[in-house]
Amino acid sequence: MLRLLRQNALLARREAADRPSGKEGSPWRGLWVVVAKDMADHLSSARMRILELLIFLTAGGTVYMALQSLRGSQGANRFLFLRLFTSSQDPLPAFVGFLSFLVPLIAIALAFDAVNGEFNQRTLSRVLAQPIYRDALLLGKFLAGLFTLGLVLAAIWLLIIGLGILGLGLAPTGEEVVRLIVFLVATLFYGGVWLALALLFSTVFRQPATAALASIAVWLFFIVFWSIIASLIANALYPAANETVETVLARAQLSQTLGRVSPNTLYVETTVGLLNPAVRAFGLVLPSQLQGAVLGAPLPLSESILLIWPQLTGLIAVTILIFALTYVLFQRQEIRA
Repeated sequence: MLRLLRQNALLARREAADRPSGKEGSPWRGLWVVVAKDMADHLSSARMRILELLIFLTAGGTVYMALQSLRGSQGANRFLFLRLFTSSQDPLPAFVGFLSFLVPLIAIALAFDAVNGEFNQRTLSRVLAQPIYRDALLLGKFLAGLFTLGLVLAAIWLLIIGLGILGLGLAPTGEEVVRLIVFLVATLFYGGVWLALALLFSTVFRQPATAALASIAVWLFFIVFWSIIASLIANALYPAANETVETVLARAQLSQTLGRVSPNTLYVETTVGLLNPAVRAFGLVLPSQLQGAVLGAPLPLSESILLIWPQLTGLIAVTILIFALTYVLFQRQEIRA
C-alpha cells in the first residue's frame, strides 16, 4: 500500500510539472511551433549540410552512370525512368542501393540528440514550463525529423527526374510517376523506422554519443548480421542431412520469413517490387505457380502495389510501434528544473 501511494504521489508530481498555470487546452497545443523550430535547426545544421552534399553527389554520380547505359535503349524498355533508380554500372551500384545505406544514417543523425540534447542543455524544463505538453514536444520532434527527411528525399527525387528528362529526352509516363511516388513514400517510412529508433535511444540514454552508437549498432546488426543469423537458424532447424524437396522449401521459407524482421529486407523487397514491374513474387517460385503467366511481362501497377503491400505496411507499423514505446518512456521520465 505504501509503495502504491508513493507511485501515485510521483505521478501527481509529474502531472503537476506538465500542467503549470496557464497550460490549458489540447495536449497538442504548440505542436507546430516545435516542428517549425526543430526543422529550422535541422536544415541549418552543419551535419545536415554534409549529409545533403553527400547524398546529392551520390545521386548525381549514379544517375549519370545510369544515363550512359540507357541512352541507346529508349525503344527497348517501357520503364526507362524506373531503371534510372535501379541500373548500376561499375564502379557505382544502383541508386536504391545507396539509399538503403544512406537513409538510416541521415535519420539517425536527425534524432540521436533530440531529447537528451535538451536534457544536457537544461532547456527541457524551460520548454515544458511553456504552454507545451510532453505529447506535443515529442511528436513535434519526430515530425520535424520526418518532414526534414521527406524534404531531402523529395529534392533528390525531383533532381533525378529532371536529370532523366534532360538526359533521355523523354517524359515519364503516368504509371512511372505513381510507382516513383509510392517508392518515395516507402523510403520515407524506411527512414522513419531509424528516426524513431534514434529518438528512442535519445530518450533512454542521457549522452548523445551513446544514443548515436546504439542506433548505429542496431542498424549494422540488421544490415550485416541478421541475414546470416536467419540462415543459420533455418539450417539448424532443417539440416541438410535429411535433404528433400519439402525440407528445401521449408528452409527457404523460414529464412525468408526471419529475414523480413529486418527493416532493410522489407525496404529492398518494396523497391524491387515497385521499380521492377516484371517481379511477380519474392523468394522461391515453383514451376506450378508460373502456369499461365507470361514470363517477362510487367505486372499492372495495382498488382505490384498488392505484392509489396505487406512490406510497406510492415515499415509503417514498425515506425508507429517504436514511436509508441518512446512516447511511453518519455511520459514516465522525471524532468526537473
